Amino acid sequence: MAQLRDKRLFLLDMDGTIYLSRQVFPKVPEFLDHVRRAGGRYLFLTNNSSRGVEEYVKKLRELGLPAAEEDFLTSVDVTIRHLVTQLPGQKCYVVGTESFRRQLRQSGIPVVDRVEEDVSVLVCGFDTELTFRKLEDACILLNRGVTYLATNPDWVCPTWYGSVPDCGSVCEMLCRATGRRPRVLGKPQPDMVHLALERTGFPADQAVMVGDRLYTDIACGLNAGIDTIFVLSGEGAREDIERENIRPTWVYPDIAAVYEDLEESV
Repeated sequence: MAQLRDKRLFLLDMDGTIYLSRQVFPKVPEFLDHVRRAGGRYLFLTNNSSRGVEEYVKKLRELGLPAAEEDFLTSVDVTIRHLVTQLPGQKCYVVGTESFRRQLRQSGIPVVDRVEEDVSVLVCGFDTELTFRKLEDACILLNRGVTYLATNPDWVCPTWYGSVPDCGSVCEMLCRATGRRPRVLGKPQPDMVHLALERTGFPADQAVMVGDRLYTDIACGLNAGIDTIFVLSGEGAREDIERENIRPTWVYPDIAAVYEDLEESV
């Protein structure tokens, strides 16, 4: 049976798991320090494609949490890998922020800002700069039959005032209009976990995925074959486990409770 004390690589969701908006949850700094002191490693994994890693580093440091660029993996990372390895050189139209488009361009991916005849890929992300023109362009391309990718299936993104529509909600709207559904590249697909294991060198049995959403975070860990911790500090609730039939290895109220168990096991 899996033992929490044996885990060395903690793959952490952010929104709803370690903070909400600009409020860090209790004991998160102590938890991160414990992982380091125990000879482990943590990586922050996020489906949010709206900002670059440098902005996450800045935010976490402002919140008093230690962070460097190498501590992050995002849905943008797995999207770039897929486009470069599976669809090299293909011209992309992106429903996403300028930050997302810039990251793709910097990786050598041809990105256009208008519908062109030779566009062969539509990529959708969490777009905080969404316009009706982007939705219309997406429908034109989907009706042409282009390859359709999405960074993540999240319905909402949590904020201090509630939730806002995330990539999954926009993709559902496009599906209602065109009948097309995307191939999802971020959580719950296992690609982000596989990339984390590859980059850190830890074996799968020493890794654990920690998150507040069953259908993305916990499903991602299960799909990748690693143990999972479901925290109840964000979107998910305990009763969701039976309804969605997604079963985490452990359930905790929050990171503080995880930290307390780790400290007791030392």
